[in-house]
Amino acid sequence: MTEENTFRKTTPVPTHDSAAGQSVSASTESTVDFAMLEPRDQLKALLQAEMKDKPFSELSSVLFDHRGASIVGHILLDTLEEAGYSVDDFDAVGALTAAAVPLVSAMIQAAASRGEDLDGFVMDFVYPSIKGPSIAGKRVVLIDSWLSEKSYVQTSSLVTLRNGNELSLDFSVVENEGAKVLAVASLIGGVDMVDPTIKVINPVTSEESELPFVEVFKESELH
Repeated sequence: MTEENTFRKTTPVPTHDSAAGQSVSASTESTVDFAMLEPRDQLKALLQAEMKDKPFSELSSVLFDHRGASIVGHILLDTLEEAGYSVDDFDAVGALTAAAVPLVSAMIQAAASRGEDLDGFVMDFVYPSIKGPSIAGKRVVLIDSWLSEKSYVQTSSLVTLRNGNELSLDFSVVENEGAKVLAVASLIGGVDMVDPTIKVINPVTSEESELPFVEVFKESELH
């Protein structure tokens, strides 16, 4: 590729102010310390900083941060693989809430960097209820940023794991589209179980199913 066809490089602007120079130096040292961490520890540090003194967060400040956005997709794929779901085992990932949309995008990009094709979609209470490529006949994993038994009502949806399990509705919508839900995954999970599962009931057929729940981090790890 010729030089004129590449992206323009950004040249740092030199500073001659001593105070500014000290600030840049301190910032550089902090950046180096962060860069020395393993990717999972980097993400953990970002999440801990965001969650400090907060009962709940949609984690936007982490997922749209260039440091978090560049690694979270790979970490989710790795965690799913450790739970028995390699990227070859599912065809699409679905965002249960708006807060999970950056997670889905990150996973698509991470899979592509590994030479794998992965589609994404988002659940919505406005028709059509599934926005994205068709999931008919596909194996899917449903994703959210933070799912907890504490029954928080998120501003982007009404997904909780207790006292009104709207996941049952999401599950039935996905199955009605001809897809098979393999598992539910969350960047942060608040289910205190060794092998956590989520019980869902199809409101149309009343059929009960238990879905594996894959947590990247438990709440207890981050507080």
